[in-house]
Amino acid sequence: MDFTIPRHIKAIAHRVRQFVDDEVIPVELELLRSGIDLNHDILQDLRARAKAAQLWAPTMPKEWGGMGLNIQEIVPVFEAAGRSMLGPLAIHCAAPDEGNMHLLRNWANEAQTERYLAPLAKGETFSAFSMTEPPPGAGSDPRMIQTRAVRNGADWIINGHKWLTTNGEIADFFIIMAVTDPDAHPYQGCTQFLAPRDTPGIKILRDVPVMGAKDFGGHVEIQYKDLRLPNSAILGEAGRGFMLAQSRLGPARLTHCMRWTGIAQRALEIATDYAAGREAFGGPLTGHQSVQWMLADSEMELKMGRLLIQEAAWRLAQGEQARVETSIAKVQVSEIVGRVLDRCVQICGGRGISRDLPLSGWYEKARSFRIYDGASEVHRMVVARDVVKRYGAGE
Repeated sequence: MDFTIPRHIKAIAHRVRQFVDDEVIPVELELLRSGIDLNHDILQDLRARAKAAQLWAPTMPKEWGGMGLNIQEIVPVFEAAGRSMLGPLAIHCAAPDEGNMHLLRNWANEAQTERYLAPLAKGETFSAFSMTEPPPGAGSDPRMIQTRAVRNGADWIINGHKWLTTNGEIADFFIIMAVTDPDAHPYQGCTQFLAPRDTPGIKILRDVPVMGAKDFGGHVEIQYKDLRLPNSAILGEAGRGFMLAQSRLGPARLTHCMRWTGIAQRALEIATDYAAGREAFGGPLTGHQSVQWMLADSEMELKMGRLLIQEAAWRLAQGEQARVETSIAKVQVSEIVGRVLDRCVQICGGRGISRDLPLSGWYEKARSFRIYDGASEVHRMVVARDVVKRYGAGE
């Protein structure tokens, strides 16, 4: 591996950081002070500024107004965008749209590309990936999917119950995972379907309340009741839903790691600045070993997390599935981010737990990072199986 970041990528990452610091963070702080949630008008204003600065859709082709960056090149760019929770939304690299654009770019046919991907890439629409189900359906084990799609002439009829579908409040279309062949192996029996929001049979039941402040787009619970879709709504091929999901979720796990590293890095900067200016027990907090060690541990762990992200991105760029490497990165970075934010709140004391700083909100939001896109326990299972496979037979 060559750890050198190309000069033009450094320049882009620097411009993204400046944009987030100068344009996005002031909006973030104003929302924090006012208690107002991000709304469509505020987001569209930020997106217009990002487009004007030519900092739009890092992973999308330049002919669609994007930046045309590959999986390795986006690592520092996504981290820079992730310095604010609004940053990825502003430059159009936030979940789930970023992962859905990756999925559609790889598997959508020409008609689907024109109808769904092109407007999504331009920021004209929003999307949602509808796979997770409430018990007894699929959660950490996607083989437990209960949603069924049954052939009816030239169409498919879908019935099922999903929840925690991110962006569900605003999505213009849904990518739905459903079982199409219950007699097949679970990895060959599921299919993904594209469904416009206004299709009869899609009923949004509620936005599921989650830890921390409300997320833009929500995490909805949905009932699919006799949802009729044509065969042309299938994304990729029938029975290949799991394969498509893996092609989406592997890189998506890594992009979560990139964005959250940006938040953790900014938290470390906030805590360090606070500690340098806060006098207690005869000197600044930065002069006390207990605080120094928290700062040092945070810096070291963030560096380790970046290296794991870089290796996994490099392997994906070589055409590998990198399932073990993305699992290792997901577990370690999600837990590193939690520890860094915990230390930063502790260092800042009363201000850390107040809403005067964004730390407490990030602290609450970061807890779910260890659950979504594969719980830490599931990724540890993936790593353990690889260890047993390589060493368990006495190799």
